[in-house]
Amino acid sequence: MPFLDLAPTNGVVKEELLSEIAELVDTGQFVNGPQVSAFEEAFARWCGAPHCVGTASGLDALRLGLIATGLEPEDEVVLPALTFVATAEAVTQAGGRPVLADISELDWNLDPYAAAAAATDRTRFLVPVHLYGQMADVALLAELAASRRLAIVEDACQAHGAERDGVRAGTAGLAAAFSFYPGKNLGAMGDAGALVTPDGDVADLVRALREHGQRRKYDHDVEGWTARLDTIQAIVLLRKLPHVDAWNDERRMAAALYGEALTGVGDLVPPPVPDGSSPVWHLYAIRTAEPEGLAAFLADRGIATGRHYPIPVHLTRAYEHLGYREGAFPVAEALARECLSLPIFPGITDAQVTAVVEGIRDFFARGA
Repeated sequence: MPFLDLAPTNGVVKEELLSEIAELVDTGQFVNGPQVSAFEEAFARWCGAPHCVGTASGLDALRLGLIATGLEPEDEVVLPALTFVATAEAVTQAGGRPVLADISELDWNLDPYAAAAAATDRTRFLVPVHLYGQMADVALLAELAASRRLAIVEDACQAHGAERDGVRAGTAGLAAAFSFYPGKNLGAMGDAGALVTPDGDVADLVRALREHGQRRKYDHDVEGWTARLDTIQAIVLLRKLPHVDAWNDERRMAAALYGEALTGVGDLVPPPVPDGSSPVWHLYAIRTAEPEGLAAFLADRGIATGRHYPIPVHLTRAYEHLGYREGAFPVAEALARECLSLPIFPGITDAQVTAVVEGIRDFFARGA
């Protein structure tokens, strides 16, 4: 059993994609084709945001979003200690300084109280990460941001369609970055991303930054990058977008089956879901004192699992220069040690979920 099976989602759109890609080959509009702006408009509507700018990756979207919303060199940016490293990369590549804060036991996302304690007079941004497909507590973070005059830029790369307390991922701050890496809830067939924002000026600047800083050909207002969304990926995303709500519901059903069947099994701790939160379950991560042993046991049964993310940002060699040491963020470090991601994807069957559950039950029964 695979950890992730893309065949069910890709198969739904395969035939129409082949036809449209054949047309693209004939037109040759591989860069900035009309499908790019068509997808941007459709995704903005779906998110409930006025503007969307397609980019080459989620990292590009977050980096350019920080720059476009006013990040200055050496500005401090508070982000969670447990996230995919791209969150920190975006900050440093935009010229800022990452300031890490612990996560909350309540949702495994940036702890608003830890973020408040970490912020200083030099802090200008909060970057909540909606890890595993569940939104951070954006209501409390918004209160913190208002009291300290901080800007919120969301890392929503794992949270397509997630909501919390009536707020949809991508609409909680000045801007939000999404990734369309193939395994995401809305996945391209290669690298792709997008920035959504309520601010037309931010969107306009990101469009320039993704295109060598030009708003008109050869008229370069600012220094930029090559960070465009390819036309072929826009075609894929346009065809998949109408299916995402249904695919998210399939993920929710699988997560509900896991949650019900695994309650009280061994030392296993299921992912917490606070009141008012509606996750989209990009990943279904559990906690156990023996993640590697459980993973090996399941692998012997042909069941693949994943570890997301076993090394917190501050314990990576890339970010040891930030000066944090082991023990600085105990909740993040504990989750990193104990996390194990179970198979979850659109098209997963009840029988497959049951096989995973039975494997986990057998592992703990043998241990007992």
